[in-house]
Amino acid sequence: MAFDQNVFVNCPFDEPFYPLLRPLLFTIIYLGLKPRIATERMDSGEARIAKIVDLIQESKYAIHDLSRIKATKKGEVFRLNMPFELGIDVGCRLFKGGEHKQKKCLILVGERYKYQAAISDLSNSDVANHQNIPEDVVVEVRNWLSSTCGLGADGASRIWDAFNVFMGDNYDALTARGFSKRDIERLPVPELLKSMEDWVDENV
Repeated sequence: MAFDQNVFVNCPFDEPFYPLLRPLLFTIIYLGLKPRIATERMDSGEARIAKIVDLIQESKYAIHDLSRIKATKKGEVFRLNMPFELGIDVGCRLFKGGEHKQKKCLILVGERYKYQAAISDLSNSDVANHQNIPEDVVVEVRNWLSSTCGLGADGASRIWDAFNVFMGDNYDALTARGFSKRDIERLPVPELLKSMEDWVDENV
């Protein structure tokens, strides 16, 4: 897809984040845009940072979720991958020139103002808070993309309902193909994206 349809998604990839990631990806697809995410292709021979830089350069839009940067237990360090990728994205916008000057991004957090303890430079930025609630992810992503891209999109409640129908339909389709519940929970992102795209094409 073209630069102006790509949305780079910068987020954690651990299983506890999946309940937020799935509706985030679905909302982008529902709105007719293309999510670009590091796990969209799985090549162990490809340097991860090179892949991320490519995806950022190919995407006019980006969504950066910083809700998991805080350490959760004693001895853990802050998770810096997401802020690092945000920095690359901002740098691309500021320094690369050309169409990259048009780049836009949405920063998502789970707790308002908590992120400022780690990245005080964002204290004057517009940051959206999804409160770690999947339905609120849909609201924030839909509102930002609809406004930024001038989409006049369907309401967040309709998108959320469609996402839940998709999840049920996809579960039935996968179980019919011999997938266990655990298999479905761990479905690789490329397969999940393909299922979402096919469902939206047929139902929206």
